[in-house]
Amino acid sequence: MASSELSKIARLAALFGGHEAPGVTLGIGDDAAVLRPPAGRELVWTVDAQVEGEHFRRDWMTWGDVGWRSFVAAASDLAAMGADPWCALSSLVLPAGFPDDALDALTGGQADAALAVGCPIVGGNLSRGGELSVTTTLLGSVDRAVRRDGARVGDGVWLAGSVGLAGAGLRALMAGRSGGELDAAIDAFRRPRVRIAEGRTLGSKAHAAIDVSDGLAQDAGHIATASRVALVLDESRLLAHAGQIVGRAALLLNESALRLVLTGGEDYALLATSAEPLDGFARVGDVEAGDGVWLHGPNAERRRLSGNEQRGFDHFERPRDESRE
Repeated sequence: MASSELSKIARLAALFGGHEAPGVTLGIGDDAAVLRPPAGRELVWTVDAQVEGEHFRRDWMTWGDVGWRSFVAAASDLAAMGADPWCALSSLVLPAGFPDDALDALTGGQADAALAVGCPIVGGNLSRGGELSVTTTLLGSVDRAVRRDGARVGDGVWLAGSVGLAGAGLRALMAGRSGGELDAAIDAFRRPRVRIAEGRTLGSKAHAAIDVSDGLAQDAGHIATASRVALVLDESRLLAHAGQIVGRAALLLNESALRLVLTGGEDYALLATSAEPLDGFARVGDVEAGDGVWLHGPNAERRRLSGNEQRGFDHFERPRDESRE
């Protein structure tokens, strides 16, 4: 059963209130939140929208999963820039008649993710619309934000977090498959982990970084383009980093493990370039002079990845019935 707008707002205030972070002068309960930025630090501000039919389907995950993923998707952007999460805003657009128990489950997933990230929700908005959407704004702070345009020739390419497993989970859901390694893949898709701790290590050493949300090859291409360099990924190192679980899931799906690693997306891993090793990261390639993304094969062959091999998720290319989630 659905309650009134005021009743819904009261439910959200009860769930999210009372967890303000340092520097939050005023949180939920007024027209806007009031914040006091940390002295001498840069603010990092990001927003992410999750729209039903484009980013998730109700039959593929629980409402708690939807809330968790919506928060993590935004938090991963802060991790990629080396920022400490500070506080968040949440804007919900609910279809008419959206039941209160579903709202409680969705916002409960948001609250769980906010607690895991250490980034309380201090305000937001609630409205009615034709389709469900969750828009999350996160603020963080950092001494020096790590950008995409700083990669240098001679850097190593470093990766933190799983790649390929969430993509396998999405394909399993699309095919109606489960069991064995596919269950772990589906869980990785439904409840991705945000790499805040690894992101905090970037500031002192990394020259460039990005979160891997749309596919490793595509996101590596963003660094290559912004930095005007070539990123050469090592196939053997990538597959070793992905691990046997991705290989076994790929086999069950009759899919290429390498393709899952390069284009799967949804992992919210971190990709960085640095001349020095990064704590929590594995080296998977090198930065060289040139442009584009290249693959170094197991027999020392090297080839530039084609457009199809680099193509990850694009909101404006995929048909809605093949939604990312």
